[in-house]
Amino acid sequence: MIAENTQTQMRKGILEYCILSIISRGEIYASDIIGELKKAQLLVVEGTLYPLLTRLKNNQLLSYTWKESTSGPPRKYYQVTAEGRAVLARLDVTWKELVFAVETSLQGRND
Repeated sequence: MIAENTQTQMRKGILEYCILSIISRGEIYASDIIGELKKAQLLVVEGTLYPLLTRLKNNQLLSYTWKESTSGPPRKYYQVTAEGRAVLARLDVTWKELVFAVETSLQGRND
């Protein structure tokens, strides 16, 4: 049980970073974000994604535009704002520091 809780917390901790990274590639629809996360084996449901996107938007890290869809109602497409790109750059540095710290901590471990 402890391992599962730690795994969940680790995934939650990097989810915003991964979502910002995905959106930074270009404007994207929410279901496509979920598809990208699935490819990365970070399984996220819409009930988790939408509140996170709203929080990132409220923090001015994301914006969105509505676009007409040929297969239903208009769709909301997300983009990273200038402030979001600045935050993402800082998170890139933090991620590299964390990867170094974890890899260094794991060196010499006997499994």
